[in-house]
Amino acid sequence: MTAAVQNTVPTRSERAQSARTRRSSAGGAALRTAALWVASAVIGLGVWSFLAWWYGPTTIASPAQVVTAARELAESGVLWTSIWASAQRILVGWSLGVVIGAPVGILMGRVNLVRQLLDPYIEFFRFIPPIAFVTLAVVWFGIGETSKIVLIFYTSVFIVTVSTIAATVAISENKLQAAANLGAGKLQIMKTVVLPSSVPGIVTGARLAMGNSFLTIVSAEIVAADHGIGSMIWQARNYGRIDWTFVGIIVLGIMGFLFDRVLRVLSGRYLTRYGVK
Repeated sequence: MTAAVQNTVPTRSERAQSARTRRSSAGGAALRTAALWVASAVIGLGVWSFLAWWYGPTTIASPAQVVTAARELAESGVLWTSIWASAQRILVGWSLGVVIGAPVGILMGRVNLVRQLLDPYIEFFRFIPPIAFVTLAVVWFGIGETSKIVLIFYTSVFIVTVSTIAATVAISENKLQAAANLGAGKLQIMKTVVLPSSVPGIVTGARLAMGNSFLTIVSAEIVAADHGIGSMIWQARNYGRIDWTFVGIIVLGIMGFLFDRVLRVLSGRYLTRYGVK
């Protein structure tokens, strides 16, 4: 009997071999992913170069022209100033949208009176694009930073609110009933059941809102801004620099990718226990 049990327990060498196999498998998967990324980039650059050659530099700037323009803008300081200005506006407006949208969404999902009062406004304003309010934002808040931040907030808060409402409404009634049966009050239920269950929906709404923030920042900066990626793209139009336009578009894509990646990493590290993946 003892011998049979011992035979089923892996030895130290077997465990070490299993660990090496797992590491090798993970390393192989990482290499395959990196190879696919490189292949995708090469194919994309090839297609881009062909289109630039076919249509000419006045329509599509080539990769080499874009690199040269990016170096020019970086050396003059315009590129870094624009990135910093746009990043600040996006982060402040987006953060305010998450901070306000999440609790409003939880209240609307759990309190019928709040939902009935606010739902008509949510459903009305979330279908109006922020660009429609650009002129009013400049008139009401001036041409400074406030008008851009308000527009970013506007485009973020409704997305976070709706996503949070959906997550809150989807909470199983069995969880709520079990907490109530154990003696938890409304505030305790909100803290221990509703809020943790709503975190995945809040994170999803925050990621979607981040994407929309980048869509809004260009239109906001085109109308009234001395610095920013949108302003840089508009100046490129005025000077007939198609290569500057491509630089602005690519920089926006890279910034969006990095912002979303950081958000995913942070939420995956600190919010895993709430079901965030």
